[in-house]
Amino acid sequence: MKALINLIEKLEPNFHKGGRFEKLYRTFEAFQTLLYVKGDVTRSGSHIRDAIDMKRTMFHVIIALIPPLLFGIWNVGYQHYKAIGLEVDFIDQVIFGLTKVLPIIIVSYVSGLAVEFMFASARDHEVNEGFLVSGMLIPLVIPVTTPLWMVAVATVFAVVIGKEVFGGTGMNILNPALLARAFLFFAYPAYLSGEVWVYDALQEGQQFVDGYSGATALAVMFSGEGNMPSDFDMFFGFIPGSIGETSTFAILLGAIVLVATGIGSFKIMASVFLGGLFMGWILNIFAVNDFMAMPAYKHLIMGGFAFGAVYMATDPVSASQTNTGKYIYGIMIGVLTVLIRVLNPAYPEGMMLAILFMNVFAPLIDHYVVEANIKKRLKRMKKVRIQTQV
Repeated sequence: MKALINLIEKLEPNFHKGGRFEKLYRTFEAFQTLLYVKGDVTRSGSHIRDAIDMKRTMFHVIIALIPPLLFGIWNVGYQHYKAIGLEVDFIDQVIFGLTKVLPIIIVSYVSGLAVEFMFASARDHEVNEGFLVSGMLIPLVIPVTTPLWMVAVATVFAVVIGKEVFGGTGMNILNPALLARAFLFFAYPAYLSGEVWVYDALQEGQQFVDGYSGATALAVMFSGEGNMPSDFDMFFGFIPGSIGETSTFAILLGAIVLVATGIGSFKIMASVFLGGLFMGWILNIFAVNDFMAMPAYKHLIMGGFAFGAVYMATDPVSASQTNTGKYIYGIMIGVLTVLIRVLNPAYPEGMMLAILFMNVFAPLIDHYVVEANIKKRLKRMKKVRIQTQV
């Protein structure tokens, strides 16, 4: 490590002002600080010193994403060989899944970071660390069969429109990863429909294999065709779906990491699940169709509900910031998700639209929560003043 640090410090002057590569200084700095914390110290003013900076915070989220990522890689191989009727061992399933998932991750990071570096160089500011997480979230919320060029286009759109036009990380009002998924959903709906295609090696292309249904659980509920997966399969993730969204169990493991490190808000996570259950129970009362009659708890283990509640709704930038606001924000996401799923068949995965909708309203929620707190304190002060005068 010492040798690597010495090499980097030897190259550093070339990237400073007057050096051969001064225009690439921000790119160099990003890789440098990614490897180790520089020895800079604060020399004036008041500062909060902490052992964890933004990059380390993002790495904690990456660690929390490892369980659904690893399961998703295996599940891609499992669903493929199941579709074509071949029985292979665990290693072969993982290898196949890795060959399909890894290129998507690489394309996501390369295209997104390229845009980040260009904006950082043009504005002469540090490279935003937020894309360390967004670059991993985007592959996990899309089907494995999404063409790589679509992944690149959606990622660039999310970074430019979702972040940079607002000023970069910390300034965006929408979750960039969900914005990428929304872009794909509306621009190329055939690739993000309720069906999950499988890769047929015999035909050397992506297509439905004869005799095999690639329908997700949500698609089965809407169409009424096919067999509904068991609760066990849906909870543990042995079903078709987007790469990282199928296993509620793996997602909950990541939730434990986020809550234990204090990075993810337990208030928001719990509120989303409670909101979904509440709306599911309300619809059960009317139950005019099979989807409304479905037990409320099934919504929590279907589609991207758990993934959205744990990783998307808790985005510290686009979510509500006040304690009371977090409860309101989370409950509304859960309620809207179930409503969209059940009452609007055009959008089978309501979690995406529910979170983006509440991202827009999060500042308004916080505004009224703060206003309510101010009025409450003024009322209390007025009461104390009257009692003192008496």
